[in-house]
Amino acid sequence: MPSKIFSATTFGLDSQLIEVEADLIGEAAKFIIVGLPDTAVQEARERVRSAIKNCDIAFPRRKIIVNLAPADLKKVGPAFDLPIAVSVLITKRYLELFADDQKAVFVGELALDGTLRPVTGVLSMATLLKKLEIKRLYLPQQNADEANLISGLEIYPVKNLAELVKHLKGKSIIKKLPPSDFKKISGSRPVLLFAKIKGQQQAKRALEIATAGNHNLLMVGPPGSGKTLLAKAMPELLPPLTIDEALEVTKIYSVSGLLSHNEPLITNRPFRSPHHTASGIAMVGGGSFPKPGEITLAHRGVLFLDELPEFPRIVLENLRQPLEDGVITVSRASQTLQFPACFTLVAAANTCPCGFLTDAEKDCKCSPGQILRYQKRVSGPLLDRFDLQIEVPRVKFIDLQSEAAAAEIENILQRIDKARKIQLARFKDSQQKIFTNSEISSQNIEEYCRLDNQSKQLLKEAMFKFHLSARGYHRVIKVARTVADLTESKEIKIEHLAEALQFRIMQEN
Repeated sequence: MPSKIFSATTFGLDSQLIEVEADLIGEAAKFIIVGLPDTAVQEARERVRSAIKNCDIAFPRRKIIVNLAPADLKKVGPAFDLPIAVSVLITKRYLELFADDQKAVFVGELALDGTLRPVTGVLSMATLLKKLEIKRLYLPQQNADEANLISGLEIYPVKNLAELVKHLKGKSIIKKLPPSDFKKISGSRPVLLFAKIKGQQQAKRALEIATAGNHNLLMVGPPGSGKTLLAKAMPELLPPLTIDEALEVTKIYSVSGLLSHNEPLITNRPFRSPHHTASGIAMVGGGSFPKPGEITLAHRGVLFLDELPEFPRIVLENLRQPLEDGVITVSRASQTLQFPACFTLVAAANTCPCGFLTDAEKDCKCSPGQILRYQKRVSGPLLDRFDLQIEVPRVKFIDLQSEAAAAEIENILQRIDKARKIQLARFKDSQQKIFTNSEISSQNIEEYCRLDNQSKQLLKEAMFKFHLSARGYHRVIKVARTVADLTESKEIKIEHLAEALQFRIMQEN
């Protein structure tokens, strides 16, 4: 009689329950795995055989067939090692599961000596189990704290196959983890880089506004003016992730295999800075078995593109749709997956190949043709998606000798935190999952961002002067809403709108 137990696997950021069946057929000593297994799953035969032998258990000398159902779904990765081994032992009559374990889920990679190694995507699997009302999960010890973030599950951390066999036979019980308690989280927030920024008051103000409302920021200026330092200092201003955001980000990094087992919950916002040689797939995600790209790894955090014009134009154009929708859809012949991509885009660029076109102290040596070709590497539609566009000039000597005031930094942090709390309160009853002003849709902008007649007149004049598109029009209003939040003003005043408009310099050129 064939055995049947349960496992799980990830597809994109979601998981699916997998039935692992095993049966002994005939006398020929063969071990066959069916159900669209990839190479890693096929190689489980040798790992399982060796692990069982090294637990002092005789491996069946008959033909073994293991079926991974549903059979039309591609099975990827080594997480099926443990359920395959348990299923073989049940078929061999060496094990018999009690009623509580018959609907348990087993995941884990086996070493040749039977030790369990961690696998990816455990948080996604645990979320699936809670949805299906499956209580019990056996998994590698290193993954246990991650799975325990989902309440209501019985998590059993397993060191090796021999320990699990004794537990299932009732000889030596594995203690399940106590419920995890993380009602509030706190990430580290040392302000080190921001304190080193000399001068650049307008850039600091733009950084404050961008951080408060998650607005996209473009910085243009000569080499050495501090654009990269400003961008790298941005995560220091961002508040720690909320619990919901932390679980979102942790799930992404778990599936991508980038989650530290020592810190199962990510509490600080991501900061991703891919090199300009990154491919389109590396940026947006994909592959034969689609995985998250840089824009998804930057979800709820910052994606920094240094030397923006050096990126291939086709790669940059891939950012346009996720910047609007907050998600990226990856389509393949066999499946279509969606990855979240609510990130703040921060970019730095020079004005020309040599970088000194707008520098007041050093002459530009580029020809007009070179300057035009360089500036055309970034398309107008992408530039239109930057809410804040500023020039970062050369730092003066007197500013380099000054010291950052601790009180100024503390005031900036307090204003950002208050503005963020105002936004969370504003959107708490929204049907959409909105956290910041930058996520307000154009359909809802009048609901959250009302303008008085004086402000409307100013915006009308600005549209003609700066040739703002409809997108630019809405983005200016959302930036003005953030400026108002920084002053704890319930209404958007004309001075808030005026400040938002001054950060659209690239639209005038």
